[in-house]
Amino acid sequence: MQLNLIAGAACLVIALPTMAADVSYRADVAPIIKKYCAECHSAPGAPSMAEFKLDEAKYKKAESGPRTDTYEDLVILIAYPSTGAFMRRLDDGTSPYSGGKPGNMYKSLGETDPERASNLAVLKAWVGEGGWNLNRMTARGDVPALTKEQLDKLKLKY
Repeated sequence: MQLNLIAGAACLVIALPTMAADVSYRADVAPIIKKYCAECHSAPGAPSMAEFKLDEAKYKKAESGPRTDTYEDLVILIAYPSTGAFMRRLDDGTSPYSGGKPGNMYKSLGETDPERASNLAVLKAWVGEGGWNLNRMTARGDVPALTKEQLDKLKLKY
């Protein structure tokens, strides 16, 4: 199992630079989001991020997260105003400031470790090399605020 995971990760590292230029929301990201996230983030009654923040307890109890079914919904969770929320939830625990702990939604990216790693590689390629970070718009604790340079690395091709 460990050898398969290492082999799969090596293939992803080799393929990622080629894949990065071609990854788009419509062709690559939307199908992943629909397959793995829609049950809780696109269900009838799923709130916008603004609605979710007004009453998180209510939506968490109903197992309904902020909407992710449009390009605009994801930009809100990646760039602004909920900067980095997408990355913090889906990170595999290897990013700086993760403390080695995967995000609470990483497990939802697939049934197996290789499947999760593959889907995460697509999402990271879409976000852009150097754009995947856990920072917020303003500093919190030991995590600094998002910098202009980090923001400029976001690609998010439609």
